[in-house]
Amino acid sequence: MKVAVVGSGYVGLVAGACFADSGNEVICVDVDKNKIDLLKNGKVPIYEPGLKTMIRRNVEQERLFFSTDIKNAVEVSQILFIAVGTPPDEDGSADLQYVLAVARDIGKYMNGFKVVVDKSTVPVGTADKVKAEIKKHTNHEFAVVSNPEFLKEGAAIEDFMRPDRVIIGTDNEEAAEILRNLYTPFVRTGKPIIVMDIRSAELTKYAANSMLATKISFMNEMANLCEAVGANIEMVRKGIGSDSRIGPSFIFPGVGYGGSCFPKDVQAIIRTAGENKKILKILKAVEEVNNNQKTILMDKIKKYFNGELKGKIFAIWGLAFKANTDDMREAPAIFMINALIAEGAKVSGHDPEALNEANRRLKNHVDSNNLILSKKRYDALEGADALIILTEWNEFREPDFYLIKETLKSAAIFDGRNLYNPKRMKKFGIDYFSVGRI
Repeated sequence: MKVAVVGSGYVGLVAGACFADSGNEVICVDVDKNKIDLLKNGKVPIYEPGLKTMIRRNVEQERLFFSTDIKNAVEVSQILFIAVGTPPDEDGSADLQYVLAVARDIGKYMNGFKVVVDKSTVPVGTADKVKAEIKKHTNHEFAVVSNPEFLKEGAAIEDFMRPDRVIIGTDNEEAAEILRNLYTPFVRTGKPIIVMDIRSAELTKYAANSMLATKISFMNEMANLCEAVGANIEMVRKGIGSDSRIGPSFIFPGVGYGGSCFPKDVQAIIRTAGENKKILKILKAVEEVNNNQKTILMDKIKKYFNGELKGKIFAIWGLAFKANTDDMREAPAIFMINALIAEGAKVSGHDPEALNEANRRLKNHVDSNNLILSKKRYDALEGADALIILTEWNEFREPDFYLIKETLKSAAIFDGRNLYNPKRMKKFGIDYFSVGRI
């Protein structure tokens, strides 16, 4: 099949590469010429395990192309995916200006029947708006489909190639059959392709992410209770995770969820409910708990240093919001860096993949004298008073604890991901503070 993916960000690149890898001819389109030039030269602007190799392979086999020419992409493709950003407005609602701009271009350049697919995460009713915008510019027949993505950053290739399910929202049987054929190579193990009405498909993505965010916030509240009563959240997690009704996923405590999906999607579904005169009390609490959880580690740091943080230096391992990505959107590290600097401290940060992103995001907001970014994890410890861990990268799991103790001015680790055993840290003579364990 001939496929165009408009928007060469995280979702668009993964989708385009995976569709090409199953034999389709795919054009990834973006208005950002610099990004397209990078991709044409074999450079991938985001970090996602396996993506660079997959892109290179499919470019070499002439199945995957990159372009700024949306007119040509629309004309030569049968299926058109809209995968542009939907950033939150100030009120938490999704900003659809980029989605509708693509719909307008599709309508202008349409030359026959097309299946237009909303791949971006969009609120209920977006397909109607996309359909109306396209109709303004064409008399050709077309179908609009909602096909939400369920990709975990750091495991996106695996998630796309072997999905738990594929959701297709459409009222057009021809479009449904075309999408079934497109996705059949990815569900050979028997995972379902679920066809439903468009509005249910649009809501499914928000509902799924909101449920996962709820699990995370619930476990963070339990972790805080564990500390208060002298229990161990790791034991509680194992105890409830073995229940098949609950499962072991998304019940790890920490310093709050971040990234491009959970914060934005929880806000958006709350906003959608408000527009329909409904109040989502649970999700409002989930958001409140998550915001509060970001302060937990900072409170422990202040207590340890008796509130005297001015002039101190803190090493931070982990700047991305999670491991195996360079994404820093809503990352706990951003809150922590700003909070420490506001107290008069300095930060020495390290991340295996997010240093460029950290420099881009923070250089205009943080005085360079107060923030140093180190390419090596132990270099970040030089001159530091304590170590803070905010991302669960594998290379942080078994460091040289003797070197850490010798290098830090105070042998203290504040671990927001519970990477280490508290008893083991005590044997090393390290003051260790984690989440939900005493």
